[in-house]
Amino acid sequence: MKIHYFQRYHVKENVATANTMLLLSRLYQYSPDKFFRFLKAESDAFELEVAFNLQEKSKSSVPDATITQESFKIVVETKLSDQFYTTQLMNHLEAFSGEKYKRLLTLASVPMAEDKKKDVEAKIAKHNKTSGEKYGVVHVNMTFEELASTVQDVLDDRDYEMQAVLDDYVDYCCHDDLIVEQDSWKYLRMRLCGTTFDFNKQSGLYYDKAEHGFRPHDYLGLYKDKSIQAIGEICARIVAWEESGEMQYHPELGECTQEHKDAIAEAIKDGKNYGDDLAAEKHRYFFVDQFVETDFRKVTPYAPRGARNFDLTDVLGTGNHPLPDVQKIAEELRTRTWG
Repeated sequence: MKIHYFQRYHVKENVATANTMLLLSRLYQYSPDKFFRFLKAESDAFELEVAFNLQEKSKSSVPDATITQESFKIVVETKLSDQFYTTQLMNHLEAFSGEKYKRLLTLASVPMAEDKKKDVEAKIAKHNKTSGEKYGVVHVNMTFEELASTVQDVLDDRDYEMQAVLDDYVDYCCHDDLIVEQDSWKYLRMRLCGTTFDFNKQSGLYYDKAEHGFRPHDYLGLYKDKSIQAIGEICARIVAWEESGEMQYHPELGECTQEHKDAIAEAIKDGKNYGDDLAAEKHRYFFVDQFVETDFRKVTPYAPRGARNFDLTDVLGTGNHPLPDVQKIAEELRTRTWG
């Protein structure tokens, strides 16, 4: 059974806040350096690392050395949707005092509406001018998905323990609809394939235990030998298992056709070659129309330990414009690398 770090089955804002703070506290405990890199992600001017200085002159003396860290404070307001109230956010500004770096973080499942965001930031700018404080407050609006992606960006392939925590946070967010399907169109999820690569590619499917969570994604990539070697666009997603001698099927996306059932049966048969009994517990089967060959190579050392998500709009540089077809995406990925 999979271990969960974050509580489920709650939809209240305080639970979402508590789980997010737990994620960030775990990141800090794991690596203060990576935690500060996370905080700096939204602003290069956010310098928080401990500074070691020799012979730093003060007003009346020159100490042999100083160890300092700039002060900062982050005030967080969490909503399950874009239900932020300007008056409440302005009242939160009283929580700041003399810190150098002041951030008001608004966190929700969807971005704040542009007109509301402009109004909030205009009022914050007015507050900064009249507060008499040397350093002003900066508003940062993030979705739960963006926060998770920013944490992901500061981790590397050897951060196994922290990656497991982040994966469970994303699982929690998906479970409680804090990460919504609306952005799935731009994500490619890389899955590790070894001995099953040929079967996965030929059958147009990939399977995993149903208890494993995942960020919504429309594209699937098969990884082998330091490269994502095939990608496909997901057309169906089906959970299947055997119960009382009969196969049970639960389609989550698309239809469960006889062709899909036959492919699942072949996957169960193939799994037995490696000592796996796929029918004994619930597995999720991801179907693609076709896997297209590509070569999206990993150029850094160490093999990835688990799945990884790629925002194709960032990888391909398309912005928020629609992605090209799978063939074109596969061609473009051949010219790019990742680490």
